[in-house]
Amino acid sequence: MLNLIADVLLAAGAIGAGLYCLVLSRRLSRFTDLESGMGGAVAVLSVQVDDLTRALEEARKASRGSLSQLTDLTKRAEDSAARLEILLASMHDLPDTAAQPSARPTVTRRRRAARSEEQEAA
Repeated sequence: MLNLIADVLLAAGAIGAGLYCLVLSRRLSRFTDLESGMGGAVAVLSVQVDDLTRALEEARKASRGSLSQLTDLTKRAEDSAARLEILLASMHDLPDTAAQPSARPTVTRRRRAARSEEQEAA
């Protein structure tokens, strides 16, 4: 009699495990469904990761180009600054004309010759 009870309990346990596996199988199939389940979300995220990877690579290429342009511009600015320093240093060698009040520019005006003299020359 104890054997029969053990067999019945074992059969009930096997049937319960079978039903549990069936329920899990259905849930897993819904979970991995590409249109409405989590599989679809994973597929969408995978596509987005690919797009972001491409965008990141394009941004890296653009930043490399910008870096080379910025390096060139910095070099040009340093060269210009060096030239300006030389020009400023050479300005110190020029005489100071502001200290001399009599050194005003003079304007020389010339009168035109009379019209009669111009007509005789022609």
